[in-house]
Amino acid sequence: MPTQLDIKRRIRSVKNTQQITRAMKFVAAARLRRAQEKAVSARPYTRALTRVARSVALRAPENAHPLLARRPEHRVLLLSVSGERGLCGAFNANVIRRSFEFLRENAAEQLEVMALGRKVRDAMRKQPRWKVMAEYVDITTKADPGRAAEIARKVTALYNEGEVDAVYILFNEFKSVLAQNLILEKLLPIEPLAPEKDGANAGSTVEYLYEQPPAELFARLLPRYVEAQVFRALAESAASEHAARMTAMDSATNNAGELIDKLTLYMNKVRQAAITKEIIEVVSGAASAG
Repeated sequence: MPTQLDIKRRIRSVKNTQQITRAMKFVAAARLRRAQEKAVSARPYTRALTRVARSVALRAPENAHPLLARRPEHRVLLLSVSGERGLCGAFNANVIRRSFEFLRENAAEQLEVMALGRKVRDAMRKQPRWKVMAEYVDITTKADPGRAAEIARKVTALYNEGEVDAVYILFNEFKSVLAQNLILEKLLPIEPLAPEKDGANAGSTVEYLYEQPPAELFARLLPRYVEAQVFRALAESAASEHAARMTAMDSATNNAGELIDKLTLYMNKVRQAAITKEIIEVVSGAASAG
């Protein structure tokens, strides 16, 4: 049976851990507010740009721009977006597991991964079956448009040169503090907008009037679309990571409090048992002496 000193030491250790988890919760909450504002503010622009780009892809021939060209998917590139650090529940594990599922289920002849985040980079390094063609770390904690543009340029160059036939992106979309949606989308080629007479896309199939020549329009619009999608994935993932970490640290803080209460109660029982034993020994000694 542990002594009172052992229990006190364990209670002190749990209290120190509780202070750390509480501090990490507050830090994650502060970072979440800024990351959430960035992710939410980028959504209207990204949605509008996506609607225009997919509308253009619906009306333009496939040979109008290399990003519209559709080829058999023999070489597939996956952009997997994870977090940089742990202590955020199942956030990183879900991304890594879904990445492996996609790679195993895909029937392409050549599969490559672009790791966006330290955690998915480390996980992919342990799987020699798939090639990590590029890796970016320290980019998902805070979404940066410049880094997103750099990644988008590399992806578009690979697709334009015919080194990959399709590009998919996997990331966590921020829904609320308690929930994140794991999203897998095709980034390239740009999917044409499905024409619908009724429903959400009814107003998206209108005829646009463009002043620029088609070549000039495509050269500016379509790469910007890829940049916006990459930045959106980074911003959504950053907000989701902070939310997951705040939730995990809140649960850890509450669990530490419950453990402290249990240990305190157990320590009181041990102390009471020791006092009772001493009283019995005193009474027994007095009785035997009499």
